[in-house]
Amino acid sequence: MTHLPYILASYGLFAGLAIALTVNAALRLKTARARLALLERPSSRPSGASSSP
Repeated sequence: MTHLPYILASYGLFAGLAIALTVNAALRLKTARARLALLERPSSRPSGASSSP
């Protein structure tokens, strides 16, 4: 009996988890950058509001 299937399965699970976390982080970063760009646009602020208190 060889242990190769168990070793390959563990590496496969690790690779799948790493890819899933990487894709999730990339999508969250894209969404956060889009929201930040929306907040930083000068036209999105009301004309009477100031940025400092």
